[in-house]
Amino acid sequence: MAISSFSQLALRPELLQRLADLNYVLPTAVQAISLQPALAGEDLVVKGKTGSGKTLAFTLALLNKLRCDATHVQALVLCPTRELAEQVSVEIKQVAALIANVRVLTLCGGMPIGAQVSALKQGAHIVVGTPGRVEEHLLNGALMLSEVDTLVLDEADQMLDMGFMETLDSILVYLPPNRQNLMFSATYPEKIMQAAKHFMASPQLLEANEQPSHSNIKQIFYKLDNNKMRLNALRVLLAQHQPQSCIVFCNTKVETKRLFSELQQTGLACVELHGDLDQGEREWSLLSFANKSANILVATDVAARGLDVEAVDLVVSYHLALEPQTHVHRIGRTGRGEHKGLAVSLFGEKEMFKVEQLQSLFQHPLEQGKLPSHTLLDRPAYKPNMVTLMIAGGKQQKLRKGDIVGCLTGEEGISVKQIGKINIYDVQTFVAVKREAVKPALRKLNQSRIKNKRFKAMRA
Repeated sequence: MAISSFSQLALRPELLQRLADLNYVLPTAVQAISLQPALAGEDLVVKGKTGSGKTLAFTLALLNKLRCDATHVQALVLCPTRELAEQVSVEIKQVAALIANVRVLTLCGGMPIGAQVSALKQGAHIVVGTPGRVEEHLLNGALMLSEVDTLVLDEADQMLDMGFMETLDSILVYLPPNRQNLMFSATYPEKIMQAAKHFMASPQLLEANEQPSHSNIKQIFYKLDNNKMRLNALRVLLAQHQPQSCIVFCNTKVETKRLFSELQQTGLACVELHGDLDQGEREWSLLSFANKSANILVATDVAARGLDVEAVDLVVSYHLALEPQTHVHRIGRTGRGEHKGLAVSLFGEKEMFKVEQLQSLFQHPLEQGKLPSHTLLDRPAYKPNMVTLMIAGGKQQKLRKGDIVGCLTGEEGISVKQIGKINIYDVQTFVAVKREAVKPALRKLNQSRIKNKRFKAMRA
């Protein structure tokens, strides 16, 4: 039976209080149908679109039965990408804030494995990770899963699309048979059901009855006479809309790299995201895009799901997605919450069949637009409103966001409204400031003491 309020659930008091603190009042459609059976320990296969609240649903189920006095791993959450795994870890920690001593560990590739091995020796209650790195820790004996109560597969359809089935089989060997299994997926392809039958006995199949999405997203399709027009078509649309936050989707890594290089040469502030980047490069791309010091993220469909980026103004399909459902995930990056969004798609004559597929999916004709005048390309490339500054100090120096804000807004400093996102890492801190505030911000950071120390600051 679906619930209409979190208060209907038999949740531990700390979780009910935390939900109130986070202003989670009414459950989403996915949470309404899945929370009661998940809390009851049943196996579930849940279909719900990206951004529908799936993470909170399984987080409450994991935390409600967590035994903090135990030191072994009690829950394993597998995600298809590093970005999603890190996002899930953050949300679990956020919801668990009022429960003492909950240890959540993230295990993803691209990060030093030695540090993860050391962290595993300290113990963890919940492990969130990507299949490849989790399997690696199992094979080298650093990770023990013999007492896991719950296995969660998040964005399971994407995980299978990325070819992780064999790795999942390898991981399942290390898990006890008497565990709860929760599978969350945006789509219900046949391979999802085959996978569910493979490691679940008799799961409940649940589908959220969600209202039609994307009603606040305006879609425009631009037909190109030839493929050589594609780059300039994109440039003129960027010049017309000048989005402070835009994701441009490509179908392959090769296309992504080429387009990123071409846009960078025009002077646009852009970053790239695809599978060939190392962890440091990925983190920099996401940081500078999220804090709006880079306007444009050129990405493969790894960015269509699982990225925690607010208020994306514009989504562009440089080529139409290979599958209609992928197009739906792409445009879902904009128009979130109460915000209006714009999604534009470029297509040639050979892609007409994809447009027809999308018209069938959305059940209405798709608006076709006329490209703006190419005279817009004569203008200089527009700049982002924010600039990222780097401070040579971080968590190891016990820097906090309040310290940075206090320094910047002190005597002869800048306004708090000129400060954007602050990201603090082990030995570095990145702070976004308005473009017009860069010089006074750098002066304050370099000439002031923070925690009675001087830290060098520069443009990142």
